[in-house]
Amino acid sequence: MSATRRPAPPPNPRPDLRWSGLTHRGHVRANNEDNFLALAFDGRELRYLGKTGEASTAENDFVFAVSDGMGGAKSGEFASRITLDRITRLLPKSFHLGAQGLASGFADILEELFGSIHRDLLNLGRSYEECAGMGTTLSLGWLAPGWFYFGHIGDSRIYYFPKTGGLTQLTHDHSHVGWLRRQGKITEREARTHPMRNAIHQALGSGHQMIEPQFGAVACAPGDHFLICSDGLIDGLWDRQLEEIIREPGDLSAAQRLVTASLETSGKDNTTAVVIEILTDARVPPSAPVASPP
Repeated sequence: MSATRRPAPPPNPRPDLRWSGLTHRGHVRANNEDNFLALAFDGRELRYLGKTGEASTAENDFVFAVSDGMGGAKSGEFASRITLDRITRLLPKSFHLGAQGLASGFADILEELFGSIHRDLLNLGRSYEECAGMGTTLSLGWLAPGWFYFGHIGDSRIYYFPKTGGLTQLTHDHSHVGWLRRQGKITEREARTHPMRNAIHQALGSGHQMIEPQFGAVACAPGDHFLICSDGLIDGLWDRQLEEIIREPGDLSAAQRLVTASLETSGKDNTTAVVIEILTDARVPPSAPVASPP
């Protein structure tokens, strides 16, 4: 009795993912406390990615993250760097779980990741005077074939732009102003001028003993886009402008178009954007030959 052979994967899977990222200190701040991460990993190794590129999710998972630090002197900058370094050390260990299907376990993995980083920052704050009270936001997207898993704390943001149009802010701003917006008590315009707009209730470190990060998942399809950004980008752009800039092609990368446009109207804060575009479905290569039974 002959066994039916499965189709062999193509030797060079076609790209199903495009990304771009950019950070700028803005026009006012002396240093940049924002950091972003673009990372590919499998069960054997991890690779840092450039500011722009294309790749396939057939054999790798991808992580994109934005971290906006806070604290005196340069401790905020240190906190955001430490946070992204911990991601590179901890998350790739979970690749095999991802390969088996994350639907039931991704939140547990990300919760442990956020908790571990939080504890590290608190310990540093207690151990070193110059690190006292330092903290950071973290908005992270974990991309596997067909799914975008995310974890978030603070007032950086993750947006979802489906191919069919429109946008959804996937994450909640962990702030009083964010709560007011979700309750419909203030508008997007009112939130920008609210006297408490810069006060956040949840962050990694910052002396917070208890944190409640947000976790979620989105099934993604070709033509979808995701944006991970710091609050500095939002300070210069309305939601409708985000969608217009992301969907309109140009010579510059999507991240560069967003950051440039935000700096033209604001630039009061550090400004960071990471844009991810789903190109096609790597799980079903259209050109892969189907093997016949011998």
